[in-house]
Amino acid sequence: MISYLALLDVCKQINDSSQSKKQQRNVSVIQDIDGNNIVVINDIRFKGKRSIDWKEVRAYLKEYLGDFYKVASTGDVIYIGSDPPSEYSGSKYTHSIKGTNAKAKANAAQGIPEMIEIALGKHFRENKERKHWRNAMYGWYRYDTRFAIPVYKDDEEMERYNIFHASLIVRYSEDRKMYLYDIIDIKKETSNPIEP
Repeated sequence: MISYLALLDVCKQINDSSQSKKQQRNVSVIQDIDGNNIVVINDIRFKGKRSIDWKEVRAYLKEYLGDFYKVASTGDVIYIGSDPPSEYSGSKYTHSIKGTNAKAKANAAQGIPEMIEIALGKHFRENKERKHWRNAMYGWYRYDTRFAIPVYKDDEEMERYNIFHASLIVRYSEDRKMYLYDIIDIKKETSNPIEP
């Protein structure tokens, strides 16, 4: 029979382990000069001269399964279910983007919790696709979010951060919970980039 103190020690180790998983992300939230939040992703985890290894991104996204985050502006709780690993890395949208936007989407995976938390501009759309009659029974929501990723010179010295706008796609399921489905419409902002 396990003692109470031993049980507490096991619980502490599990908690420390899950915290270290979260601490591996080098992500912060800053505000631009207009007071708008930007999620800054400080590491380029997914690199590729020609293409991104989306299988690696899919494996990374599985670390979020079962997590949930609250949108500060609305109080909505958004869960991470089984959609993001396959949809985020394998959707038609993902396969249509190339170059900077593909690299941005892959690396944005590191900032999903914060991107949900700073999301704004909630918009509702009815579900019109038969294939989603159950998993999006109560429709879809779209939120706006922003993130930044570093740009490096050839000598591996960081030059600046490029800022991107993106849309979070969230499905409202038959269990009356909201689930992150994908992140789409990633566009580099033409405003001034963030200097390091």
